[in-house]
This record gives sequence, C-alpha cells and structure tokens, in this order.
Amino acid sequence: MAQLYFYYSAMNAGKSTSLLQSSYNYRERGMNTLVMTASIDDRYGLGKVASRIGIQSDAQVFGANDNLLDMIATAHAATPLHCVLIDESQFLAKDQVRQLTAVVDKLDIPVLCYGLRTDFQGELFSGSQYLLAWADKLVELKTICYCGRKANMVVRRDSQGNPVREGAQVAIGGNESYESVCRKHFQELVWD
Repeated sequence: MAQLYFYYSAMNAGKSTSLLQSSYNYRERGMNTLVMTASIDDRYGLGKVASRIGIQSDAQVFGANDNLLDMIATAHAATPLHCVLIDESQFLAKDQVRQLTAVVDKLDIPVLCYGLRTDFQGELFSGSQYLLAWADKLVELKTICYCGRKANMVVRRDSQGNPVREGAQVAIGGNESYESVCRKHFQELVWD
C-alpha cells in the first residue's frame, strides 16, 4: 500500500542527496520514478534536482497553481510509475499537498517529499505545514549547528553576513544566504 512521506530538515542535511539516492534505487530495480521540483528554485537550472555533493537529475517542474494529481496521472498513463519524488516540497500549496494524498490513495503510488520545515523566521512553510499534518510517515533528516548540536532552524544572512529578521518568506539561495543552526543559536541571532 502506497504512503505519503515527508522527509524534512534544516538546510545542508542531504535532502536532495537522499531523494536522488531513492530514485536511483527504484530505477536500479527496473522501476519508474517521476522526480519533480518547484519551478521557483532554478539555482541549478530549471528542471534540475542537484545535490551539493555533485549528483543531479532532470526533474519535471511544478508551479504554485499546477494540479499535481493531473500531472502525475498523465505521466503514469504514459509510463507506469512506481514512485514520485518531490524536492523543495516546502513550496507546495495546500491544495497540492491534498492532490498528493490523492496520488497515494487513488493511484496507489508512493510519494516521497523532501523539504524544509521552517523558514528563516522559524515559521512553517505552507507545504511543510500540510505535509506535517497529512503525511503517513514523517522522517527528520539531521544536520548540525556550528556548536555541534542538532540544527533544526535556518538563519538567513545578508550580504555582510548579518542575520535577517524580516522580509519575504521565500528568497532562493544556498550556503551564501542561509545557515542551519540549533534553536539556542537561532534565538540569539534572530529572536533576541
């Protein structure tokens, strides 16, 4: 029986690496996967899922208004799918998370979502909020703060390296813009 999975973490925990490894494992066994990613994140090129360790895959992109159930059903009709893997799942809309539950429950295809839990202000992303509420399985991928504790928060930094406390929830960037930290250091840098 298919299930909806949400693999979440702060940045630099290996979410994209884990997604790519999972897709590889399915394909190595002769099974078909559909890798998808948010169109808003084009750091590695539109339609690419890439890991900082150098591996990557082509991906179908989705926008905020796309119907994922329809997109996946169309792909499944062309080539039967054994798994759907979604990178940057924090950017999913509420309706899209609901559509993914239908992929699992009606099409019987496992869906593995990978994304951030919270933004640079410690607030849930919409996609993460509904994945936390509706996923069958929640898996935290861990990374560490510079102090050695588990990092579960993300600090956005400006071009001078100062913590950013306000602004748009979404600003695409990598290590030059974001740092994963423990809650104690997040509180010192952002909340205090």
